Amino acid sequence: MRVRITCWLAAAASVAAAALVAAPAADADTPTSYSGSTSSGGTWVADVPRAWNGTLLLFSHGFGPVEAADAPDEATKQALLNRGYALAGSSEGPSTGNWWTLGVALDDQFETLAGVRAKLPAPARQVIAVGQSMGGLISALENEHAQGRLDGVLTACGLVEGADPILQYQLLGQYAMSRLLAPGEPIKLVNFPGAAAGSGPAQGLATGKQLTEYAQQAQRTPQGRARLALAMAFLNTAPWAAGDAKPGPKDYAEQERQQYKVQFTTDSGMTPIELVELARGYMEEAAGGNASRTAGVDFARELGRSPYLPQVRALYRSAGLNLDTDLAGLTATADIKPDAAATRWYARTSQPSGHLTVPQLNLHTISDQLIPVQAEDYYGRTAARAESDPLLRQAYVERVGHCDFTPAELVAGVRAVQHRVEKGRWDDVATPGKLDAVAKSLDLGDAAYIPFRPAPLTGVAPTAG
Repeated sequence: MRVRITCWLAAAASVAAAALVAAPAADADTPTSYSGSTSSGGTWVADVPRAWNGTLLLFSHGFGPVEAADAPDEATKQALLNRGYALAGSSEGPSTGNWWTLGVALDDQFETLAGVRAKLPAPARQVIAVGQSMGGLISALENEHAQGRLDGVLTACGLVEGADPILQYQLLGQYAMSRLLAPGEPIKLVNFPGAAAGSGPAQGLATGKQLTEYAQQAQRTPQGRARLALAMAFLNTAPWAAGDAKPGPKDYAEQERQQYKVQFTTDSGMTPIELVELARGYMEEAAGGNASRTAGVDFARELGRSPYLPQVRALYRSAGLNLDTDLAGLTATADIKPDAAATRWYARTSQPSGHLTVPQLNLHTISDQLIPVQAEDYYGRTAARAESDPLLRQAYVERVGHCDFTPAELVAGVRAVQHRVEKGRWDDVATPGKLDAVAKSLDLGDAAYIPFRPAPLTGVAPTAG
């Protein structure tokens, strides 16, 4: 089973629905390719098939080396070109720049759109933004700032909760690990040295390796596993690992074993905890400091709202530990405070308000080791508070892995958004049954859309999500 962490670290209605299913493929043997540059020093690329269907897809890539891309992978790119879609996307900044590109990404993407429009053989009938991982956040923000330039949005495995919640729940889990598994050990969690001078990512990675080592030690004992389960609750770690059967709802020991496998093992050179710490280094450099906190957090209250509470309680009981004591200790010693300037930078560049201007469909796998599926609950609540929920649909794929979608699933998602744009209503095209049927009709691989409702995101205040 593929686990596409490369999008984080590439270098390390029935008639209408029937029409969607039966849409003929176009001849894309000789697409015309274009390229250009942006005012940030970045680049853009575009591919227009000979039998263009009039729809342009504006793609935003995930976290990783800053390189222009107009599709998530070659198989999906060819599938879209074969069906007549024109594709475009930018590097979201200069190639020598920070991998967290939110400071310039929207400008670069909209400049790309303007540049590509000038090259198209006719005006685009519709423009749909498509984003993956960090690019899903970018596409969601493009929605809020579309100003008539977009007609719809598709996000896949997106960081749609935004930077602030991501960094906040990750910090709570990492802090719990450091205090409970390695008390007294010097583990740097925030304000990495050189946050404005280029060494933040290296320090972040070093911290991630420390946390991996302490987790490996903890996993050997019942007490360590119980405390690790507590930390993983704050990390929102999925209890279903690649290659394993999903554990039962009350098989708490097996849930913890698979959570450990999800968060602290790897077949790609870096564990997920190491990847997210590397990313924190880049993000702190971009923002100029730390924007998350432990000071003032009531850890018992946060865990009390978590779907993982029964699991943590059960493992603490079986290990002979006092959960209340550990939670009180975490609260008492929590002293990490955010930097106001960094907080403002994230609010300005990296945090969705939920005020959608065009229809949007979000896709997520139900076990994502980097951006938990609970992010979709957070984003759904954000959109509902902004009274934008009629424009939003969310769909889920029964699979393990970050961004692990088949071309069939992604093309079906594009088709659903296109239907909403053209008809002015969703009908049933964004339901799991219809998405799955459309995807399986495309002869592009497997599809696994299912009915699913994600739990709330642990570690962030309910007023924020």
